[in-house]
Amino acid sequence: MNIFATLKSRIDAVIGDLMAEGVLPAGLDLSKVSAEPPRESAHGDVATNAAMVLAKPMQKAPKDLAALLAERFKKIPDVTEASVAGPGFINLKLADDIWRATLRDVLALGTAYGDANVGQGEPINVEYVSANPTGPMHVGHARGAVVGDALARLLAKAGFAVTKEYYINDAGGQVDHVARALRMRYLQVLGRISETDVQEALARKEIQYGGDYLIPPAQALAERDGDKWVSVVEEAQWVPQLREFTVAYMMNVIKDDLAALSVNHDVFTSEKKVMDAHKIEAAVKFLDEAGLVYTGTLPRPRGKAPEDWEPRPLLLFRASQFGDDIDRPLKKSTGDWTYFAGDTAYHKDKVDRGFLNLINIWGADHAGDVTRVKAALKALTNGEGHLDIMLCQMVRVLKNGEPVKMSKRAGTFVTMRDLIDEVGKDVVRFIMLTRKNDAPLDFDYAKVMEKSRENPVFYVQYAHARGRSVLRHAAEMFPGADLSDAGLAKADLARLTDGDEVGVLRRLAAWPRTVEGAALAHEPHRLAFYMYDLASQFHALWNKGNDAAQLRFLQSEDQSVSLARLALVRGVGLVIASGLAVFGVDPVEEMR
Repeated sequence: MNIFATLKSRIDAVIGDLMAEGVLPAGLDLSKVSAEPPRESAHGDVATNAAMVLAKPMQKAPKDLAALLAERFKKIPDVTEASVAGPGFINLKLADDIWRATLRDVLALGTAYGDANVGQGEPINVEYVSANPTGPMHVGHARGAVVGDALARLLAKAGFAVTKEYYINDAGGQVDHVARALRMRYLQVLGRISETDVQEALARKEIQYGGDYLIPPAQALAERDGDKWVSVVEEAQWVPQLREFTVAYMMNVIKDDLAALSVNHDVFTSEKKVMDAHKIEAAVKFLDEAGLVYTGTLPRPRGKAPEDWEPRPLLLFRASQFGDDIDRPLKKSTGDWTYFAGDTAYHKDKVDRGFLNLINIWGADHAGDVTRVKAALKALTNGEGHLDIMLCQMVRVLKNGEPVKMSKRAGTFVTMRDLIDEVGKDVVRFIMLTRKNDAPLDFDYAKVMEKSRENPVFYVQYAHARGRSVLRHAAEMFPGADLSDAGLAKADLARLTDGDEVGVLRRLAAWPRTVEGAALAHEPHRLAFYMYDLASQFHALWNKGNDAAQLRFLQSEDQSVSLARLALVRGVGLVIASGLAVFGVDPVEEMR
C-alpha cells in the first residue's frame, strides 16, 4: 500500500542491477537512499536522494550520477518522467493510474487501509497518565492520557504488540498527605470540625490538600466506618488504613474519568506492591552483581558554597557510564530508597515481563529524571533495551480570553472531567493532538467550539459529514446503483481527470507512509496535520464543484462520472475515519 516504500524498493533494485553490470561499484550502502514526496508538488510525485547519497563514496559529482540514474529510473514501471533537480536530486512523475489504483485499495480495505507491519509484532509497553492517586485529574493529565492512548493505537495500527500501562504512585509521601487531608474532611462530614478549621489547618500546613473533591470520599468513609477514626489519635494507627481507602477511592475516580475520555489501560501496576515484593532490592542486587553499584560521595552541587554542603557516603549507581552527567544515589542519607531506586525497580519489572521497547509519557516537570532512568534501563538490559520518554508540556485553558489558574492542592483547578463535560471527549482528544507533545498548548473554549476552518476538529469532521451527505443524496439520485464500497471500486476511475481530483488521490496514497512515519517517530500529532490537509483539499474540491457545474460530485445526466467521484468521496471518508479511529474520535455522519 505504501507507494513510496514500493518505489524505494524499485530504486534499490535498479541500483543493484547497475552494480551487477559493473556500471556502479559493488557493495554500495543503500540504507540512506530515500523515496519521498517532494517539497513542491509541481516538481513531481516522488523525490529520491540516491545520487546525493551514493556520489561521495564513488567520488563522483552528484549531478553526473543523477543523470545516469535518472535514465535508468525512467524504465521503472509506472514512472513517466525522471528529471534531475538542484545539486543532484531526482524527481519522478508517476502515471495517474497509480493514484486511481490506490483509491481501489482504500475501498477494498476500508479503515484498515494504512495498517502496516513495520512493528512486526514486537512487544512494546506504553506507560501513560500514571497520575498520583491524590485527586481527580486535571487538563495536563488529559494531554498525557490522549497522547499516550493515541500513540498506543497508532503503534498497534503499525504492527506492534502494544501493552498500555498505568503506574499507580501509591507508595510516596504525597499519599500520606492526602490521607491526612481526608481525615480532616471526614471529621468535617461528621460535624466535629468546620470548613474554617480545615482552611486554617491548610494555612498552617498541617495538611497539604484542601480541595472540595475530598468531601465525597470523606462521606464514603463515614458511611463505611461511622465515627471509628474520630478518637484514634496516633497516626500510625489510622494513616495506613485511610491511605489504602484514599488510593482505592481515587483510582476509581481516575478510571471513571479516563473511561469518559475513552482511555483504557491493559495493566495497572502498584508502586507499593513493587516495593512490598522487594523488587527494589532485587534490582539493586542485579546492578551490584554487574559492578554498577558502589558507596561514594557525590560532587558538590553547582551554586552550593562549601559551608552549605557536607559530603556524605551514599549508595550510588554508575549512571555516568550510560550517558548521565553524574552517578545517581539509590539510597538517601537516611537509609531510605530514593525515588530513582523505585523507578529502576519498576523498569526492571517491565523488562522481566518481556519488554525491551518502552515508552513513558511524562509531564514536563519530570524532565530532570529522563537521563537517569534511561541510563538505568541501558544497565538493566546490557544496552539492548530502548526507552523513549516523551514529555508533555502543560495545557493552558482559556475562558473568555483569560487563562484559568490551576492548583491541585488548593482545589481550584480545571479537571479533565470538567473539560470533557464542557466540550465532549472527541473535541478534547483531537485538540490535544494538534501540537507535538513537547510544545505548549492553549485550549481555548471559544475556539474549539467554532464552526470554521480555524477549528481543526470541526474542519475534519465537516469533511467526513459532507461526504456522508453526498452518499445519501446519491442513493436518492441513482436508486439502482451499487453504492457499496465494493460497488464503487468498480467505477470507471479514469473519469477522475481534474488536477484537484488527482491531488486528493495523491493525498490518499500518502496515508500509509504517514502512519508508518508517525509510528516510528512516536508522533501521533502528524496524523492531525495529515487529516487537516486532506480535509482542506476535499473542501476545496467541494467548493470548486459548486463553482463549476461540470465538476459537481453528482450529475444526474452522467452516472459514470458521478460514481467515480462518489468513489473518491468515499475514499476520503474512509481515510478520515481511519485517522479518527487512531485518535479515539468518532466520525460524525452529519453536522448539527
